[in-house]
Amino acid sequence: MFSASWTTKWLRLAATALVGLLVCAAIFSSYQVSDITTPWWSLRRSDHQDTAETEDANKDTSTEVPPSSSDVDWSRFAYTQYATDSEYLCNSVMLFEALHRLGSRADRVLMYPSHMMPNIEVEQTTTDDQRLLRKAAEQYKVRLVPVEVQHRSGDDATWADSFTKLLAFNQTQYSRVLSLDSDSTLLQSMDELFLLPDCPVALPRAYWLLPDNVLSSQVLLIQPTEHEFNRVYDAIGTAGDDDYDMEIVNNLYKDNAMILPHRSYDMLTGEFRNLGEHVHYLGNGYETWDPVAHFNEAKFLHFSDWPVPKPWHQMSDKLREEKQPACRQVEGVEKCVEREMWNDFYDDFRERRDTSETTTMMPAALAYVIDCLDMSQVADSARQCPSSYLSSEWIVLEASRTADPAYGDHKKEQPWHYVPQWDAQDVAASDRLPRA
Repeated sequence: MFSASWTTKWLRLAATALVGLLVCAAIFSSYQVSDITTPWWSLRRSDHQDTAETEDANKDTSTEVPPSSSDVDWSRFAYTQYATDSEYLCNSVMLFEALHRLGSRADRVLMYPSHMMPNIEVEQTTTDDQRLLRKAAEQYKVRLVPVEVQHRSGDDATWADSFTKLLAFNQTQYSRVLSLDSDSTLLQSMDELFLLPDCPVALPRAYWLLPDNVLSSQVLLIQPTEHEFNRVYDAIGTAGDDDYDMEIVNNLYKDNAMILPHRSYDMLTGEFRNLGEHVHYLGNGYETWDPVAHFNEAKFLHFSDWPVPKPWHQMSDKLREEKQPACRQVEGVEKCVEREMWNDFYDDFRERRDTSETTTMMPAALAYVIDCLDMSQVADSARQCPSSYLSSEWIVLEASRTADPAYGDHKKEQPWHYVPQWDAQDVAASDRLPRA
């Protein structure tokens, strides 16, 4: 028989072993949970990263760049835009401004009609389009690529030039390009998409067309190759009257594309008008729609509210009143969150576009006015400038003691100087602006 001391020893050993098993089980369980809940890009980390890199990678960033981004050659990747006319050129520049502001690391490429600026090496710009192109290149480090607009006559003139987007398949100097429709607002950087596993094309589904499994081409991640470009170009050449970029992408890649989650990468403004019906966007029938929370998780907001016009076109007060989201009753209290957010989307886009347009049109004339003024003496300065500039109805020169010139880098310290200001009522008449 065992003595009492041996019994005590065995009990202690058994208890120690049991505790050890429980600790191991807890660690294993924690590891499994972390694998499930950790974002996909953190699982791509290198095993050779040191502690400092790990700490830096865990820091919260607004752009959600993958933790291993310090090892990435970002020059292999690019965001692409295509502009077929002046309106969409301005939209593209706005999107590049957002990428610049959000700190995106990938290159930026703008495909534009070659007639807008035949020689991109020439520094002088004489049209608003050329000034916008120059602004994109100089301020936002955009690579300008002149192309021939891919136009196809069909039943809907709205999409007649949309094939031009597919020229992104020909940007074979990059390993991957991300094409974003410019009638949108970029809310967060999408750099993480460039690090997805290899596939010819990745894009979201057009969730608003469910249950039909249609791909959306508003966000299009491409691995450009000569083979894929030839396939796309052949499809453009044989497209039917009702076929546009979205139809071609679906015909070629419907069965073998990687699907991106639309909840992050393709939110429509129209979703805020669908009060009480969000199952297609949410992807399930049990989750509650929360306009603020779901907007905050989105990275890309696309303007789609037919028959509401695109945000750079004027919307009448009557149409806005008719089409804006209705308020809803929550426990007897009227809630208008969707209405306020939806109106803010349109107002914000319009304000940013107005800023982009005016800061682009102003310099050619204003810089000339500022340069020709001798800021030290108001009386003398007026005689040094051509009367056509000083008497133009679209500009007002105000004498000031304190303010610096409103535009340009002309910093003056004199007691008196002119501050060129635009006449707000006439600033839209861009065809009447004198050219410097």
